[in-house]
Amino acid sequence: MRHSFLIGSIGYPLLEIMYRGRTHPAMALAGGVAMCGLKQVYRVCKNRPLWQAALLGGFMVTGIEYLTGIMCNRDYRIWDYRRQPMQLNGQICIGFSLVWCLLSGAVIGTLRQLEKV
Repeated sequence: MRHSFLIGSIGYPLLEIMYRGRTHPAMALAGGVAMCGLKQVYRVCKNRPLWQAALLGGFMVTGIEYLTGIMCNRDYRIWDYRRQPMQLNGQICIGFSLVWCLLSGAVIGTLRQLEKV
């Protein structure tokens, strides 16, 4: 579990820096928690189609994003989805929930491939 947290806490901020040029320390915590959660989704959904595991992972990551936002992003300095369609309190939106599903599918699919090696 430590390795999953470390990978997520380094990997997610790096993705964010590549995407928007900046990150916040809270994203390392959220990324680490999300990666640990995705590893659990991978274990629970071993016999499920990848799209189902990706959907579950995406919902989980969206929940982590919402909780992180409520705790750390009250002033919208880290991110601001208030102008996005189908958003909730400016903390989560449907567009990024879909992105989290895609990224979750990529992570879970990679874990499945690594298991075969």
